[in-house]
Amino acid sequence: MRRGIVALTALTLVTGCTAGTSQRDRTDRTVVAMRLVAFDSCADALTDLRAAARSAVGPWGLPGGPVPLSVAAEAGGARSGAGPAAAAPEQQPHSATNNHEADADEPDVVKTDGKRIVTLTGGVLRVVDPARRAAAGRLDLNRVAGDGHWWASQLLLHGDRAIVLAADAFRPARGIPRPDVGPSMETRVLLVDLAGTPRMLGSYRIDGELVDARRIGDTARVVVRSRPRIAFPEHARDATDTERVAANQAAIDRAPLENWLPRYEWSDDGGRRTGQLPCDRVSRPAGHTGAALLNLLSFDLDAGRLGDGDPIGVVAEGDTVYGTATSLYVAHNQGGRMVTRMGGSGTPSEVSTGLHRFDLTSPGRPRYVASGSVPGHLLNQYALSEWEGHLRVATTTDPGGRSRSGASSSAVYVLRTDGDELRQVGAVTGLGRGERIYSVRYLGGTGYVVTFRQTDPLYSLDLRDPTTPRVTGELKITGYSGHLQPAGEGRLLGVGQEADTRGARQGLLVSLFDVADPAKPTRLAHYHRPEAYSPAEHDPHALLFWPASGLVVLPVSGPQRVGQEALVLRTDGSRLTEVGRITHPGDGHQGGIMRSLVVGDTLWTLSGVGLQATDPVGLTTRGWIPAT
Repeated sequence: MRRGIVALTALTLVTGCTAGTSQRDRTDRTVVAMRLVAFDSCADALTDLRAAARSAVGPWGLPGGPVPLSVAAEAGGARSGAGPAAAAPEQQPHSATNNHEADADEPDVVKTDGKRIVTLTGGVLRVVDPARRAAAGRLDLNRVAGDGHWWASQLLLHGDRAIVLAADAFRPARGIPRPDVGPSMETRVLLVDLAGTPRMLGSYRIDGELVDARRIGDTARVVVRSRPRIAFPEHARDATDTERVAANQAAIDRAPLENWLPRYEWSDDGGRRTGQLPCDRVSRPAGHTGAALLNLLSFDLDAGRLGDGDPIGVVAEGDTVYGTATSLYVAHNQGGRMVTRMGGSGTPSEVSTGLHRFDLTSPGRPRYVASGSVPGHLLNQYALSEWEGHLRVATTTDPGGRSRSGASSSAVYVLRTDGDELRQVGAVTGLGRGERIYSVRYLGGTGYVVTFRQTDPLYSLDLRDPTTPRVTGELKITGYSGHLQPAGEGRLLGVGQEADTRGARQGLLVSLFDVADPAKPTRLAHYHRPEAYSPAEHDPHALLFWPASGLVVLPVSGPQRVGQEALVLRTDGSRLTEVGRITHPGDGHQGGIMRSLVVGDTLWTLSGVGLQATDPVGLTTRGWIPAT
């Protein structure tokens, strides 16, 4: 096994933006560098981690909850109950997961390679032959759980291999004096062979909560956030908060280093092996140590086994993952989601977004490259974009919280890797005063930002010169777009909500924008369905855009129906036309449609009760495969 100390990085805090301007490095602002370094020794690591936990602990424990967890033995792999697999079908033209970046595949509940459709619902992995419109295999992943409550949530597909990501919560801890110290969290990774009858090749378990994952080529990168496993004492009913904190700090002082380092286990036909993140693979920002560890795992999908995940750890939080073919970024909203923290003086402290960049160009373990920070709150991964060696970051700064003070505004910052630091080289600020960001999309050297409070300004940004980003156009309309989707040359689709001039929401809104001239963005067409809502507004994986025919499919719910149906629209680049709606059998909740995809000349829709094949022109049903 290769071993080594994680590369150094830097964390930069940038404050003091001037609204409504483009800015360079020379602007007047405060910069505080916090270099990421390895601990001098395991004893040094324990001292710092204990000190951070003592500082953070309250009368009821640590923020986020402690994680008392043991990695139990796992008995073998589940086997499919399906019969012999049919011959491999031919690959057909097909849609893919609606990923942010084409070269970084994101996990989802359904995947296709044109030869097969693989779904994951109710803890069961199912394989469908789209050419025959028939089930081809089934693997009940619940059979490998062994104990506790867990759920297989998402999957990645690579050739004849599927990686399944699963979470485990509320398991009783073993080997710890008091097990009732909060929810246990564990992340599981399962490797499934799809070449014939679906079968388990191996499994992996690690302490901590799954943040996200990406597949770049033949490697899966999995990000897990872990917290210390500390059994806090049971307090007397009349104990004061001061007494509770003191007792909790004493428990922290007794906890060994092993309680901070995540444990892992992997199993395959060769047996079961266990391990723990070595302390020499953990780094921290100099002058700062937190209670959580951000762990990055790497799995070679061509190896036929998972191995130990080649883990590295950083003492940091992380809640948003953005990946490209060469880089992985993990971001964290420091100060809470649009909720400011109170400083010692009683004034709100600024919310900022911390960023960590990992290099993925070499096989195996990612290399920690650089870190930085920008003011404001990050909406989601679509607010991040790497282009020509620079990272663009869109955030909202809101001193009053939730845009209520009217002092909120948004900005796009441009960062460049400079040694071990993500250094700001430019910014455009003052976007949407009194509003917050609802969606962001970057297309090469152009960016689009939607802010909203009562109306929806769609800003177009020229980002070609990273030192002087600037606003080139603005379109004000009612409502907002919660997701922006490229829809052909010079076109964007927006999915969100219509609203009146006071900002009151009035139902589903799908908009078609002409952005061919960034100085004059216009809305060409829109579809409004009163009192309806689509999860595609917040979950882009729920949206299908098929360029070959202009097909637009998204799940929709409304007051007239329990659960979700699929709304089918079509665009020719200038209009939006409703084709019709697709529903599944069963009750409204289980039969609610979650995803849609195209394989060959067939539109497929997925719900908890099955897969349906539909003619995309007339919407007649071509086949139904129940989730049995």
